[in-house]
Amino acid sequence: MGAPSRSLLAAELSAADPALARLIDIIGPPPARRPQRVADRFGSLARAILHQQLATQAAATITGRVRDAMGGSISSTGLLELDDGILRSCGVSGAKQAALMDLSNRVEDGRLDLHALGRLDDAEVVTQLSAVRGIGRWTAEMFLMGPLGRHNVWPVGDLGVRSGWGLLRRLDAAPTPAALEDAADHLVPWRSSVAWCCWRAVDLARENGGTLPY
Repeated sequence: MGAPSRSLLAAELSAADPALARLIDIIGPPPARRPQRVADRFGSLARAILHQQLATQAAATITGRVRDAMGGSISSTGLLELDDGILRSCGVSGAKQAALMDLSNRVEDGRLDLHALGRLDDAEVVTQLSAVRGIGRWTAEMFLMGPLGRHNVWPVGDLGVRSGWGLLRRLDAAPTPAALEDAADHLVPWRSSVAWCCWRAVDLARENGGTLPY
């Protein structure tokens, strides 16, 4: 599927859902979604591992140290060639180091083919990435939405998406993942952009005392 323009995304979502139309009138159209270069995919996965369960600034600092230790870029071969203790000296936990090594080994021995990921369907991408230590469904779905530029990912396990959907629907509480699973079927094939709208709804409500300003 080609990359639609931002104006087309806004028009499609607004026509299909009045609640989204009201939100988009305020926040503007969703961002365009285009695949990342294959050469950058490993770095994206490595950064996703490094950023898990850390505040943004702390994660950026540690990632920067790792990148500097590797001469400016994070690669599978570079990680496997690092001397023992380098990652720990950068602030990387033992669990994340093990995850990075597993990711690197899988890429190097061919169990994870980063070139082929773009040709797989969403479910198979999630299966392959979730086999890597430290990468679960949520991380795999964010990779689908971001580096792979997929348009119809619907991450119902994400609390921000559920909270945003609850705000849009004026619900008393965020829906459960199961309740949200089919709730956006009328917004296929643009549910990645719907997820973005849900995140923005949360941001907007936070700025407005917990409710949307309309």
